[in-house]
Amino acid sequence: MEPSFTSWNSELVHGLKFLDSTAAIILIFEVALTKAKDTPAGFLALTLHAHLPYVVNHGTWPHGIEWLHEATAETYLPLLRLLGNLERDGIPANLNLNISPILLEQLAHPHFIGDFPKYLNRKIIAAREDEAYFMQSGDMHLTETARYWGRFFTAAFNDFQALGGSIVNGFRRFADAGMIELLTCSATHGYLPLLGTDESVRAQVRTAVAAHERHLGRHPRGIWSPECGYRPAGYWEYPMLDGQEHRPGFERMGLEEVLSESGLEYFFVDTHLVEDSRRIPSPYGPPTSRLPENPQLERTTLKPQRSVYQPYYVDGPYDKRYAITVFPRDPSTGLQVWSGDTGYPADANYLDFHKKRFPGGHRYWQVTGPRVDIADKRVYWPQRAAEKAKEHARHFVQLVHESLQSSFSEAIPPVLSAPFDAELFGHWWFEGTIWLEQVCRIMHEQETDIATITCSEYLDRYPRASYIAMPEGSWGAEGNHQVWLNGDTSWTYARMYDAELYTRDVCTSGKWRNSEPGTRVVKQLCRELLLMESSDWQFLITTGAARDYGEMRFVTHNDQFAELRAMWEALERDGELTEQMRKRVAEIEQRDSIFPDIDPGFWAAGTPRRLEPQPVDAKSRLELVHSERERAG
Repeated sequence: MEPSFTSWNSELVHGLKFLDSTAAIILIFEVALTKAKDTPAGFLALTLHAHLPYVVNHGTWPHGIEWLHEATAETYLPLLRLLGNLERDGIPANLNLNISPILLEQLAHPHFIGDFPKYLNRKIIAAREDEAYFMQSGDMHLTETARYWGRFFTAAFNDFQALGGSIVNGFRRFADAGMIELLTCSATHGYLPLLGTDESVRAQVRTAVAAHERHLGRHPRGIWSPECGYRPAGYWEYPMLDGQEHRPGFERMGLEEVLSESGLEYFFVDTHLVEDSRRIPSPYGPPTSRLPENPQLERTTLKPQRSVYQPYYVDGPYDKRYAITVFPRDPSTGLQVWSGDTGYPADANYLDFHKKRFPGGHRYWQVTGPRVDIADKRVYWPQRAAEKAKEHARHFVQLVHESLQSSFSEAIPPVLSAPFDAELFGHWWFEGTIWLEQVCRIMHEQETDIATITCSEYLDRYPRASYIAMPEGSWGAEGNHQVWLNGDTSWTYARMYDAELYTRDVCTSGKWRNSEPGTRVVKQLCRELLLMESSDWQFLITTGAARDYGEMRFVTHNDQFAELRAMWEALERDGELTEQMRKRVAEIEQRDSIFPDIDPGFWAAGTPRRLEPQPVDAKSRLELVHSERERAG
């Protein structure tokens, strides 16, 4: 914990008693200015959630691997470029970045690594063809914009080659250098509050942690719960679904316990879950590996204006020695950044997402205005849009400052948690990466009272606010589960719940370990269940963004699960698989080759084994961060 102004000031004055008064006053003010700069009055914790459903080997265009290519070219590579620019200039990004495990699997997939350069070449060729067309028609502005696209995709190609095709290693390097903190997510973005068994929730989280360690070389401290979904411990009943017999309810683990037992320390929820929570006067102090108790300091956290600008321990019937922390989302800054109607992306100068020129698919038009017909869009001016992004970055920093200002004088600096989908920056809002880089630059280079910070660094320096008991909910429409469970999607849950119960029974029996074919079949059974549980399918169905694709993908994984189930039962009955079955298992494995080290034991019923990351106390963590930054120059 940083010492108070009073304590270090009195010590300094005592140490200057032999200096003349003028020299002492000058030195005091010099130290005070340095101290004020080093200890901001408030913090911004920017968190980006990078995720795409599994699309490798499941279609190309308009739905399929083309989504992954677009997001990589327009979001993931520009983010790496942004981090490189900041590192070059000695500016700490201090971003929290979640790369979902299923996205890690895809970015490391040989098919993507081989196909992505071909996609970039197609975009480069299309830009040259557009350039020739516009030049011939005499439109020099659109000619120059076509050249802009050629340069943009050429830079993406060169960056990808420089990385040796490994986007994952690019982000890992910046994490190792202390520029960012990498978080995990549930394995396939399963919507955890609605999964039908505790074992399925645990398997989504445990598989995620294992994948994160395999790809990124360290145990994650934080997790993004998909859609900021949360469900506390307590009695739970299956939703009433058409065509499914009623199942009895049962007592369930809360999400906080599942995350805690997997060695995770924090997650995020929407504003209303904290505002509607109850503070719990708990007899439990902070976990022993965290900061010491300081009752006088912790009284600061009880002030009403800090309600969403501080983290909390989550209450529940679980081991409080491993209490997990929650960061609430700030509502005002969130709406300002992501809203396509009233936020920054709605500005007339920015690149319009929807209007494209075919056959190449490049975009040459700007937003122009609210509800402007696509035929009336005006041409895009990249430089004007870039300047507007910088202006909006200045506005955002001021907005953060105003939000936190009422708590600036307190002993514990407030923290504003701003979580967003990463694909907003660059893909949906093309200028978003320019904006993001500029926010980091302004907060570092200009005279502000606030600074960016990673969630872990904040938790290592400052105490939580207390324990709170939160209600169930999400950041979806109406704050509940209706985006994912409704009349259009209930049929998916009926099938998914059957599959989850069957998987638990098979994995609990342990018979899958008795033979090589059995192990292969059950491991792939678990993979298909994970893919079936992806919340993306229900989202695509509900929003209508790609309803046919969402339905098709769910049915595909459900059907493959049914095939594998039949094979397992044949193996139990006959003691072997037919040649045709072996061939079919290999085909499904090839198509859905995710999580090579998947462990069916994660789905087994019974007392779970606690995952214990290497214990590191707060002081050692800070020393590790500083040493990594020094090593990075």
